[in-house]
Amino acid sequence: MTDSKYFTTTKKGEIFELKAELNSDKKEKKKEAVKKVIASMTVGKDVSALFPDVVNCMQTDNLELKKLVYLYLMNYAKSQPDMAIMAVNTFVKVVANAVAALSEIAESHPSSNLLDLNPQSINKLLTALNECTEWGQIFILDCLANYTPKDDREAQSICERVTPRLSHANSAVVLSAVKVLMKFMEMLSKDLDYYGTLLKKLAPPLVTLLSAEPELQYVALRNINLIVQKRPEILKHEMKVFFVKYNDPIYVKLEKLDIMIRLASQANIAQVLAELKEYATEVDVDFVRKAVRAIGRCAIKVEQSAERCVSTLLDLIQTKVNYVVQEAIVVIKDIFRKYPNKYESVIATLCENLDSLDEPEARAAMIWIVGEYAERIDNADELLESFLEGFHDESTQVQLQLLTAIVKLFLKKPTETQELVQQVLSLATQDSDNPDLRDRGYIYWRLLSTDPVAAKEVVLAEKPLISEETDLIEPTLLDELICYIGTLASVYHKPPSAFVEGGRGVVHKSLPPRTASNESVESPETAPAGAPSNEQPDVIPTQGDLLGDLLNLDLGPPVSGPPLATSSVQMGAVDLLGGGLDSLIGGPNFVAPPAAAVPANLGAPMGSGLSDLFDLTSGVGTLSGSYVAPKAVWLPAMKAKGLEISGTFTRQVGSISMDLQLTNKALQVMTDFAIQFNRNSFGLAPAAPLQVHAPLSPNQSVEISLPLNTVGSVMKMEPLNNLQVAVKNNIDVFYFSTLYPLHILFVEDGKMDRQMFLATWKDIPNENEAQFQIRDCPLNAEAVSSRLQSSNIFTVAKRNVEGQDMLYQSLKLTNGIWVLAELRIQPGNPNFTLSLKCRAPEVSQHVYQAYETILKN
Repeated sequence: MTDSKYFTTTKKGEIFELKAELNSDKKEKKKEAVKKVIASMTVGKDVSALFPDVVNCMQTDNLELKKLVYLYLMNYAKSQPDMAIMAVNTFVKVVANAVAALSEIAESHPSSNLLDLNPQSINKLLTALNECTEWGQIFILDCLANYTPKDDREAQSICERVTPRLSHANSAVVLSAVKVLMKFMEMLSKDLDYYGTLLKKLAPPLVTLLSAEPELQYVALRNINLIVQKRPEILKHEMKVFFVKYNDPIYVKLEKLDIMIRLASQANIAQVLAELKEYATEVDVDFVRKAVRAIGRCAIKVEQSAERCVSTLLDLIQTKVNYVVQEAIVVIKDIFRKYPNKYESVIATLCENLDSLDEPEARAAMIWIVGEYAERIDNADELLESFLEGFHDESTQVQLQLLTAIVKLFLKKPTETQELVQQVLSLATQDSDNPDLRDRGYIYWRLLSTDPVAAKEVVLAEKPLISEETDLIEPTLLDELICYIGTLASVYHKPPSAFVEGGRGVVHKSLPPRTASNESVESPETAPAGAPSNEQPDVIPTQGDLLGDLLNLDLGPPVSGPPLATSSVQMGAVDLLGGGLDSLIGGPNFVAPPAAAVPANLGAPMGSGLSDLFDLTSGVGTLSGSYVAPKAVWLPAMKAKGLEISGTFTRQVGSISMDLQLTNKALQVMTDFAIQFNRNSFGLAPAAPLQVHAPLSPNQSVEISLPLNTVGSVMKMEPLNNLQVAVKNNIDVFYFSTLYPLHILFVEDGKMDRQMFLATWKDIPNENEAQFQIRDCPLNAEAVSSRLQSSNIFTVAKRNVEGQDMLYQSLKLTNGIWVLAELRIQPGNPNFTLSLKCRAPEVSQHVYQAYETILKN
């Protein structure tokens, strides 16, 4: 039957009947009623009395019914605009739902460009924002955060319209609004009056979040921790709200404590120290430990408070509470590092507590203090010897520190400590199965035996001062996390790719580029208003955090001495601690340890003992034709006192190199260059010293190719290919991080046998498979296979299925991880489908990026 039935003559009382049908529980009856209403409207009858009932029908998932309702609304919106306003809220809800759906689809398909944000659509979203439900507002704000304004004027306009959301009762709306404002503030000049106004407006809502339940407080505090690292000036006057309450859960207490230290300045340090001293007498052991460490961080951060902090720590040591004493000694060691030759008068008090130390970190700290100030401690040899009695029962951290401390003591008091240094070298090399300890023992042994003067320069070299921020998040990661405020990423302080399983299309977000007048972040205690400092503080964190391990490395000047022998020499015939030290200790009677303590062959291949340490020049081949990215600036001159470092990575046959360009933009000559890497995901490390053969004059550049190997210490980084680097010259030590392309780690023997490929593919679980799209690549299968092979991605087999070319490929990383790939190529279609399978699925995203890089360059 056709729809003509709806246009038949109507009965008396039809409006009343239609009203009843429109409110029916039966979907079909409701749809029939709407059709009758539309028919009546079409023939010119006034059915406006049914407006509320028709609008209610919009709450349905039936698309046909929705279209009919929209027809009705469009008709009466013109003639009766007052009634049409009644439908606005429903439409706004639709807008929020549409934004949420499109955002989710766009995130799972990053290259689809479904959500095309432009000034016009942004304006519509901002208009809808005021009328949405609270969860709708969150969706719209999150969508706004993905938009990059074309200039600072547009950024300011959006900020002005988003700012009212800061007063919302829902904390999720507040955090989403903060995220948008933090992102767009990057584009605003600090000279603008509005910039200062915005800073003031951001503080109250963040403070209000701390009056919620403990769980919400914790989420707020984790987000505030990020905000304070990025813009400490926002909360610099709000220290009191972070003071700990007696009934706060421990997780809230620890987070508040961390933020207190970040906000500590000369203006509020007296308040902060009084609080911390109170906390150190609490009953919660973990909290007390952190409070004691916080006192040390205050001393390092605010120099004017250092003396008061040391006095407070000594008072705490006098309490004789074991864990308090141990934490105090750890932080006093850091204070000595920050202020050398200033507070050494307290060493005697520390030595009185030597017997009570049973935690590795505290024992290692005390040993460091004894070794560093051995010349001021009369019985330093006895103290260190007491630790040596249980050498093999100590932790690795203590053993390494003890080895270094005794070598320092020997270099300062050679005639009195011959036996002691021989004993520790023998324990470290002969009797230990720890490779780190053995390697360090052999290095010291070799240094002492060949050039005692050089040994003194290296081991007793002046150390860089440490800074207060020992746990700052790496700047690029911090910028990314700011874009995820109000999400799990901001609570974990990790990017989504680090904890979302199967996140194939995870897009790395970043803040928009800063304006020229907003290059540096103002510190609340050092930078006066309107005069931001261009100098970034040297960040030297503790071990295990960021660049922590770089602190313990000797980046001293190059040792001038005889070249090391690389020929095959029997080490048994070499007196390692013989004649080389005669000039230092005044006699030839120094007994060498047995030859068994040393590897038998100096000229052995890499991986056989001492040759790892000294033969660093082998294995350099010729270029294999793999793609090399153009050099990028890794360390700007403004952050490194005039030293600019640009670089890129290359893979040669069997060899990886870091190609550097050093440019001196300072007014003084630069010399004594050295380089070191932090532990990283694949053990990348320099295979030779950084050779700058002539002093680098002002406005001069030099290009250097630094050979790398993959036998360094390994630690999983975020992101996986992050490399943290320290570079030293005669001016200072500088730190930066860069991302290396994964294809430099693809080895030459990565072609897998066909049968092995098939068996391995089946053996790897299906959940480890990741699929990606490679777009706009106009190459055929042969060209693709050839180009990939030049970068050590090998085609194992090829077949044609229903007109598609299927390439089955394998590659192997330097750490032995295999990655298997299936590449589907449709002739004439520039878009390829790449499927990757690997037992370590976290590398798949980076392998996909390597495919893109190689095929598109």
